[in-house]
Amino acid sequence: MASSRAPLAAARNAGALLDDLRTAVGEDAVITDALGLSEYLDPYSPLPQGHDMYRAAAAVRPASTEEVQAVVRIAARHRRPVWPVSTGRNLAYGGPAPGTPNAIMLDMRRMNRVLEVSERYAYALVEPGVSYFDLHKFIAVHYPQLWVDVPDLGWGSPVGNTAERGNGYLAAPYSDHFAAHCGMEVVLPDGGLLRTGMGALPGATTWQLYQYGFGPYLDGLFSQSNLGIITKLGIWLMPRPERYRPYMFTFPREHDLDAVVEILRPLRLAGVVQNAATIRSLLLEAAGGATRDQYCPGGGPVPPELYPQIMADQQIGFWNFYGAQYGTEAVIDAWWEQIRAAFAGIPGARWYLEEDRPPGSVLAHRARRMSGTPGLEDLKILDWAAPGGGHINVSPICPASGPDALAQYQMARDLCRRHGQDIMSDIIVGGRELHQILMIVFDRDSAEAKRQCLDLAVALVAEAAARGWGVYRTHLALMNQVAATYSWGDDALMRFTRILKDAVDPGQVLAPGKNGI
Repeated sequence: MASSRAPLAAARNAGALLDDLRTAVGEDAVITDALGLSEYLDPYSPLPQGHDMYRAAAAVRPASTEEVQAVVRIAARHRRPVWPVSTGRNLAYGGPAPGTPNAIMLDMRRMNRVLEVSERYAYALVEPGVSYFDLHKFIAVHYPQLWVDVPDLGWGSPVGNTAERGNGYLAAPYSDHFAAHCGMEVVLPDGGLLRTGMGALPGATTWQLYQYGFGPYLDGLFSQSNLGIITKLGIWLMPRPERYRPYMFTFPREHDLDAVVEILRPLRLAGVVQNAATIRSLLLEAAGGATRDQYCPGGGPVPPELYPQIMADQQIGFWNFYGAQYGTEAVIDAWWEQIRAAFAGIPGARWYLEEDRPPGSVLAHRARRMSGTPGLEDLKILDWAAPGGGHINVSPICPASGPDALAQYQMARDLCRRHGQDIMSDIIVGGRELHQILMIVFDRDSAEAKRQCLDLAVALVAEAAARGWGVYRTHLALMNQVAATYSWGDDALMRFTRILKDAVDPGQVLAPGKNGI
């Protein structure tokens, strides 16, 4: 059955819709008051309309897979879109706000159980409302021989982060969250239920052990999509290593990025640098312990002539590389000598272990991330532009080569300066490719600052695509623009994806328009 893809009509009888939802999930689990719905506004919105662009009509909080199924069926019957969120903490990419005006937020925070953990096979099975803080606490208390890979901010959901193809910082493959998941339970747009991989076998004993099952591999259809709602997810955990050593290297010059990436790529491919290595730019690093006004009162980007002072004040480099080692003492000592020798060829390079840096340093909190301990320290970066500032990220991918990394950085730097912004770059080197996460921070109380930052984000997406660097994950305000850049073959990817959407969700009930679908 084909769909016209026209927007859903408003419910003819909103009262009947809400009554049905209350019957399905309980009176207290349906939110319609302004204060309650304010939780579903993007607190960091860069949009000139602010919170009015994507405002939820109501919110519903199911407590089980069965209640999610009931909500989806009710929404379909009343022809009202639902927009699912796990914990609503995807704040660099649009937060908990619905991407469709007047949608019903389907908030799965009450589905917060760690359903199963296996120490023998090193996995967990979780619901969407479980946060990284929740899972880490549960694992640390009951299964201390296991580590869970975590992203920069621990308040998000493993289910949501995996579905958005996010990253953490442990050794491969755990740092690639989608690559390290195994088995999904998914509510479909008609309210039906699907288990992927080995979970499709009744009585399966290997649902969280083998990813693929039999036949087409479907899990990817439920990442960054609106084809289903993940209600259970298997996650592979890392066995605690015998020894763990975090470290930091600093490099003093902007152009050193070329050499750093050229050295790092073969070390990553060989497994000598074991974890998802990060290279943080000067001002991103400085924002962990300072504000822009300390160096550049009155706003505007920090002039390059002040960079040496910032580096000296904070004892950091223009580029700051964080990595960690895992394994036996003999192995990590041998590889550490290889890593040190490789980077020593860059003039002015310095290296540090955790004990070499002051208490509260960035290395101290990166060490916690790289050992699977969640936190919120990186929120301090938002104060760079103004206390409690906002932010939007643009995250293009390029080959893990020095010239590509430097060219991508220089493109972003020049656009940032043209739009009156500082360049704040966090580069995650995966081996063959690298993610350059460009953080744009702004004063949430300034309409002009928000406009500048949104204009910059739009320009970054366009210029990156023009150079063959696709953005891998994006803010709600940019999702249609990013989707349109993947246009090879007369938009073959989008046309095929929309065929799937129209087939499984002809009523356009689940998050219509998400990522252009």
